[in-house]
Amino acid sequence: MKSLSQIAAELQGYDPQALDVDAVNAFLAALVQTVEEVEDLPIAQALGRVLARDLVSPVSVPPHDNSAMDGFAFDGSALVAGQPLDLLPPSGTALAGKAWGGTVPPGGCVRIMTGAIMPAGLDTVLPQELASLLPDGRVRVTAGLLRQGDNRRLAGEDIQRGSAALPAGERLGPAALGLAASLGIPTVPVRRPLRVAYFSTGDEILSLGEPPREGAVYDSNRYTVRGLLARLGCELLDFGVVGDDPARLEATFREAAAQADAIITSGGVSVGEADHTKAMMAKLGDVAFWRIAMRPGRPMAVGRIGRAVMFGLPGNPVAVMVTFLAFVRPALLRMMGARPRPLPLLQARSVQPIRKKPGRTEYQRGTVSTGPDGRLEVRLTGNQGSGVLSSMVQGNGLVVLHHGQGSVAAGDMVDVMMFEGVV
Repeated sequence: MKSLSQIAAELQGYDPQALDVDAVNAFLAALVQTVEEVEDLPIAQALGRVLARDLVSPVSVPPHDNSAMDGFAFDGSALVAGQPLDLLPPSGTALAGKAWGGTVPPGGCVRIMTGAIMPAGLDTVLPQELASLLPDGRVRVTAGLLRQGDNRRLAGEDIQRGSAALPAGERLGPAALGLAASLGIPTVPVRRPLRVAYFSTGDEILSLGEPPREGAVYDSNRYTVRGLLARLGCELLDFGVVGDDPARLEATFREAAAQADAIITSGGVSVGEADHTKAMMAKLGDVAFWRIAMRPGRPMAVGRIGRAVMFGLPGNPVAVMVTFLAFVRPALLRMMGARPRPLPLLQARSVQPIRKKPGRTEYQRGTVSTGPDGRLEVRLTGNQGSGVLSSMVQGNGLVVLHHGQGSVAAGDMVDVMMFEGVV
């Protein structure tokens, strides 16, 4: 396990007082380690879990050549370019779920249902709605309508027996679970859930249920972080609100580190903060304090306390969410064993100018909608202050203005990180 100083030495141009977003993610990728414990779960219980090993298919999918349409199966070699083809009346009907046992004379056909096994010697299907039935029972294939092999699914064209149907690191969604079930696989090997401890710090933070007092604010960060972690399927360890009491801070950090794979705190990492959180982090672990070239979310702490990875996030609510999405989420997914897969960015037209100086990454809350011309457009939610949590509710994504990017003119295309399924 590398120390923070060893990781830093391997990063070109590392400067804890001026890190760009890419450097932060590179550092975290080197810092975190994947949990090793694996368990076999019934697929009905495996939603959101991460596959620990390749899932090798015991069968081919589909297992036989079969029809992709309701219609008439025939030997496509009889097709001649530019000429119609009249097939003999159907010799029978092939149904899904069992092989058809009859024989087909040369020039003949079989009525076939979707999913039915293709009868021997037949390789092409004329869809029912395109068939012309002649008075004597023959079936006409209109000239130029089909090519040999049309509307036939080949055995194994989806998955070959012995191949990896799902790769290790796949986070199992509904489609993946359905795929596993289609192979007849009842259980899947998955990594255990990541255990994440989280708490808020500061004497000014009130827990829900406490009476208001002057200068104090109710804790929103803990519930935001809880929701973000729940979306990832983490095992949650809520340590509440910890005030500026060195003894209590130390006890909480030690208990969290003993129980969790990762610790997330909010507050107490800014320059000049009058509390004990930074001092306690430094006392108990191998911790770095960063000033990141981004907005919001400039201050951040990261490191280890024992074997637990620690993320010290800013105190402002929007900064907590932005730093979680930009840094903590991808790091936790790596710890879960998931394959790195950055959140996709879509392109939308900005309906307004946006001021920005090159040299930092900015995340501004916006609402994406469809414009009058049918193209996607994005409008900022208004006040972009890092304490305006309502803007995260009003928006449906973050406008990402990259490190080297300057001001945006109305009509320019910008990248947007959408919230759907994440926030």
